[in-house]
Amino acid sequence: MSKPNEAIAIIEVLGLPKAQQNERSALTLLALIDLKEDTPWSESKQRAIRIHDIISFIREHYGKSYAENSRETIRRQTIHQFQQAAIAVKNPDDPGRSTNSPKTVYAITEEALNVVKKYGAPGWQSALREFVRSKGRLIEKYEKRREEYAISVDLPDGTLISFSPGKHNELQARVVKEFRVRFCPNAKLVYVSDAARKLLHVDRAILEKLKIPMTEHGKLPDIVLYAPKTNHLFLIEAVTTHGPLSPKRHIELQGMLKYCAAKRTFISAFPSFSGFKKHISNIAWETEVWIQSDPDHLIHFNGPKFFTVHSDHP
Repeated sequence: MSKPNEAIAIIEVLGLPKAQQNERSALTLLALIDLKEDTPWSESKQRAIRIHDIISFIREHYGKSYAENSRETIRRQTIHQFQQAAIAVKNPDDPGRSTNSPKTVYAITEEALNVVKKYGAPGWQSALREFVRSKGRLIEKYEKRREEYAISVDLPDGTLISFSPGKHNELQARVVKEFRVRFCPNAKLVYVSDAARKLLHVDRAILEKLKIPMTEHGKLPDIVLYAPKTNHLFLIEAVTTHGPLSPKRHIELQGMLKYCAAKRTFISAFPSFSGFKKHISNIAWETEVWIQSDPDHLIHFNGPKFFTVHSDHP
């Protein structure tokens, strides 16, 4: 394998996430240890180097040109993760150097250097195990952090579902916990997506019973609730980045539900009134709006539905 490909393999086994298992990170590692294509890994060395010098090294020795404005990408998408994984250290010559100093440098840590120098040689596996034992894997640290910040919801049947962190999933969790309790407390959670993991929870038996095509998961709204006693379906879009239940979306969902005999209510959920106002002109008639910041109320789009029309009405 070429040195960049070997460097990617090292980055992977050291426990860096997928986003760092690439050519940019591999070439950055090679620059940190001053390793050229024909130089054996055992000759890797520790040196302090600026981002500008990393770019120059890569261009000179590996023929890959990064523009000077790529420095921030290398810093944020590679060097920062190297630091978090204990592969690199910032300003080893002067830890007190100011954050924005043009003299800022980075170097491989002694522990990581000890590992890469043994790549492909006896002692590689034991050095790798010792590094992982003492420093851990960044990908596992990230996963643990995601779990710590996960948004958990207890369903009435005792099922616990955990959303990934994020504004969209936070709104979805509030819909399940607060909207359902206030407006359809006997409804079951049939379907909910997750902004990171896509499908999070689905009750296929209920979808089949309601004659909602099993192949249409991608077209369902973010949350589907079903109240069996009243045969009532609640279809809810959580609006943070994507749009609400627009006229076009309303027609599409009605078409998808053409064989479903359940009564249905379509709802656009927003975290705040400011978010609602941004989309107000694109909300379909005969749908509802629920706002997380004022959870006890619904806004109905089509007021005359609630008026009594008398015979003498002009």
